[in-house]
Amino acid sequence: MSMTPRDRVITSLQHKQPDKTPYAVGFTQPAYAKMAEFYGDPDFGAGLGNCLTAIGAGPHLPWVETTPGVWEDPFGVQWNRTVDKDIGVVCNTRVTPETLEAYTFPDFDDARYGADFRAFTAAHPDLFRIADLGFSLFERAWTLAGMETLLMAMVDEPAFAHRLLDRILEFNLRAIAKACAHDVDAMMFGDDWGQQTGVLMGAPLWREFIKPRVGQMYAAAKARGKAVFIHSCGKVDSLFPDLIELGLDVFNPFQPEVMDVYAMKRTYGDRLSFYGGISTQRTLPYGTPQETRDEVRRLLDEIGKDGGYLAAPAHSIPGDAKPENIAAMLEVLQGQ
Repeated sequence: MSMTPRDRVITSLQHKQPDKTPYAVGFTQPAYAKMAEFYGDPDFGAGLGNCLTAIGAGPHLPWVETTPGVWEDPFGVQWNRTVDKDIGVVCNTRVTPETLEAYTFPDFDDARYGADFRAFTAAHPDLFRIADLGFSLFERAWTLAGMETLLMAMVDEPAFAHRLLDRILEFNLRAIAKACAHDVDAMMFGDDWGQQTGVLMGAPLWREFIKPRVGQMYAAAKARGKAVFIHSCGKVDSLFPDLIELGLDVFNPFQPEVMDVYAMKRTYGDRLSFYGGISTQRTLPYGTPQETRDEVRRLLDEIGKDGGYLAAPAHSIPGDAKPENIAAMLEVLQGQ
């Protein structure tokens, strides 16, 4: 009997072999526009066959365009999207050591929040449903206080860094409880800790400031019967033993440019599942269609063997990816 997309994900996360390796493909706006032109179909995304879908776990409140191209999020952080239209660049400071205690986190509109989750569940009955708490700790802190300010505070003003992270944790635990009250299969936490060569703040500071709070967040989701995903860009494989200890189920984006994904599967694949792995920095922008097919097939055959793998580009596909390579990737994923 053929599995539903949701069944495939659940089976894979149990480290069992599904009938097909589940996959999910996401696009930046420029990449989607290029593929819509390539296929001659602005709605091609509806037929991708993705097995996972996500809804935001934070307050479902509107962003406001304060000046042309600058958008303010519910936390009061302003994002300049004149260049990067998907995320943007933070261009204000919301919190300082002097103003931290006075800062007010956004509230939840419970009626809207519940209605959004019910509609989300009804729209995706056969997909694996994720509540996504992006910018969940370190990222939320640096967007509020500034990256340089936060990293320096971890060294020379630790009381401020600890207090800021504690206030974010308090807010996040409320968000987790609200999201997990709905019919979702997993919580995903977004928190980029890495760059191309290692952990941004170094493993010792990560273990002092981030690990204890991440552990509380994971435990809150696990206690409510939800799988736990983390999205953390960069070379953070040195943290995998810590994350496994904390109960992490799935690591994303699994970048082949910064870690040997096949070695990671051999070392941790019995305790951790991986989500990503298809190169967005090398293969999709610079490879050939045949190289793309070969890479995706190898990932499915080796990383996907015995489950524990959700195939995907290592990040939302960037605008410089070649349409013919994206099409080759989709050909292999859809043709399983």
